[in-house]
Amino acid sequence: MEFNRSKTIGVFGVLFAIIASGTFMSPMTTSTVMMVLGGLLVFGILTLFIGIKHGKHLAANR
Repeated sequence: MEFNRSKTIGVFGVLFAIIASGTFMSPMTTSTVMMVLGGLLVFGILTLFIGIKHGKHLAANR
């Protein structure tokens, strides 16, 4: 499967929606849930960016 920008954003969005729905079902207050989701979003974007850079590095050096 070849990933392009739209597929990558789509998969990221689906995975984040699954995590967000599970977080909303927890017994935490709304403000706590929003802080957790904000942190998860930032972590996910950073992880995605690092993964893309690592994949480019591997593809260029093989």
